[in-house]
Amino acid sequence: MTAYSLLDLVPVVEGGTVAGALANAADLAVHAERLGFTRYWTAEHHGMTGIASAATAIVIAHVAAATRTIRVGAGGIMLPNHAPLVIAEQFGTLDALFPGRIDLGLGRAPGSDQRVARAMRRTLETDANAFPQDVLELQSYFADDGQTGISATPGAGANVDMWILGSSTFGAQLAAALGLPYAFASHFAPDALDQAIAIYRRDFRPSARLARPHVMAGFNVFGADTDEEAELLASSQQQAFVALRTGNPRQLPPPVPGYRASLPPQGKAILDHVLQCSAVGGPAAIARGIAAFIERTGVDELMLTSSIFDHEARKRSLTIAANAVGELKLAA
Repeated sequence: MTAYSLLDLVPVVEGGTVAGALANAADLAVHAERLGFTRYWTAEHHGMTGIASAATAIVIAHVAAATRTIRVGAGGIMLPNHAPLVIAEQFGTLDALFPGRIDLGLGRAPGSDQRVARAMRRTLETDANAFPQDVLELQSYFADDGQTGISATPGAGANVDMWILGSSTFGAQLAAALGLPYAFASHFAPDALDQAIAIYRRDFRPSARLARPHVMAGFNVFGADTDEEAELLASSQQQAFVALRTGNPRQLPPPVPGYRASLPPQGKAILDHVLQCSAVGGPAAIARGIAAFIERTGVDELMLTSSIFDHEARKRSLTIAANAVGELKLAA
């Protein structure tokens, strides 16, 4: 049966603070744990005033300390920004603090623009082999197999659940070759979803880590008690996406009635494209949207994300989504 998990970008809302966003992240993870979510992930982004998860490992520790059973991790760490040894030490530390609960999703995008990448003191690699080699080096530190000549402390022998992330077929090919689980970023980059899943399943090679392919895909949920309320709540994320895609990133704005209808054709086209993998509406609409996405993709796990301005409304949206998945399981 399809599992369900949560991606939280730790949004900083207009008029809010980073401290408030981090407090909401912990509260949201506790709520997700009560609802039966499998895992809570946050992601590395830099130079964005509306996202408070740049120090990703610290945010993971904060959330894991607030929860008891839910898996907590990165979806993901942008490996080109870091030396693999540093990530092995960070996530080895997290595993020592929260044994058996830590996930490490790895991406090859910088999670920033070129200016921010330079400010992080890293040169972006153009060699297509750099990311796979970094993944293999990181695996070696966790395995403590001596191939690097260095023993990561902490890190050696850590039980960290490693994933490959992607929004193209590159990550699918790498995850399949290494026998690792694969997560596709369809919540904002849906174009190659079906092709990437097909490649991953076709080419998957069993490993000591995973005997069968395991696919997760991102899906936006904007749920409320009525379709009209949900459409209003979704307008915050719509505004943020249009701002980002037009070069003006901002904090998560409050909802605006009739926002989508007010957009010119270019703005509507941006939303139609980026939010293809979404469900907006009351409980019935959310259930239909999730069911259709599972039917289309056959994913093993849904990574639900729900960027909503009001924190309590966001929790309600996740409750509606969890109930919908639960009803699908009962009907199967």
